Amino acid sequence: MSNAGGTMLESRELTKTYYSTDPPSQVLDGIDLTVGRGEFLVVMGASGSGKSTLLYNVSGMDRPTGGSVSLEGRDLTSLGDREMSRVRLTRMGFIFQQAYFLANLNIRDNILLPALKAAPREKAAASSRVDALLERFGIAHVGSHGITQVSGGQLQRAAICRALACEPAVLFADEPTGALNSSMSAEVMDALTDVHREGTTIVMVTHDPACAARGDRVIYLRDGLLLDSRDLGTWSEEQSSRREDELYAWLRDMGF
Repeated sequence: MSNAGGTMLESRELTKTYYSTDPPSQVLDGIDLTVGRGEFLVVMGASGSGKSTLLYNVSGMDRPTGGSVSLEGRDLTSLGDREMSRVRLTRMGFIFQQAYFLANLNIRDNILLPALKAAPREKAAASSRVDALLERFGIAHVGSHGITQVSGGQLQRAAICRALACEPAVLFADEPTGALNSSMSAEVMDALTDVHREGTTIVMVTHDPACAARGDRVIYLRDGLLLDSRDLGTWSEEQSSRREDELYAWLRDMGF
């Protein structure tokens, strides 16, 4: 685990039970997890293992039934809804399988909106930051386009820009390549790899071992339990095939 800069995110005895079912469904069963500052952590497991539920609960998008979650040493489980919303807006970035952009705004304005919401008095700084992100991820030329006028890969790169617009401490990604073909998936993973190299902490859920191989560490969930983890070290293009082969073999041992 890359933890030279200390702990970014931590959960202890994290549980999530849905009581709307009969019998109640326990989706997370006492998860202890530490994510180092600057680490790229990947969460894998079979469908229904609790991957996305874990991401939603450690990011404050959902409330755990039991246990604790802390971000940069701050206990998130003790925060009220308004405080938690502020933390998500200013300290966290989110990328999902679908971009969830507003249809009445162009690409640039969709990216700019959360930055303005986070700091409404800093419009000039936010605008400059967004323009720099558009250039950095190669989509400045489509900034004025509508969300239906760009490719899936461009839309997901725009989603990464939006997630970074508030300069978050940690970036959460839930199946960010799930709706993309292999070429577009590689585009998005290249972008996330660049973000990670610059020091951003990333927690990503994926079912794709090729995407998972980009991470520093992979954890494997089964039936709400953290079954095992695999340290991969720093990703490089030269070692990508070896890393993928090793990860595939480990996942087979896990029953993936």
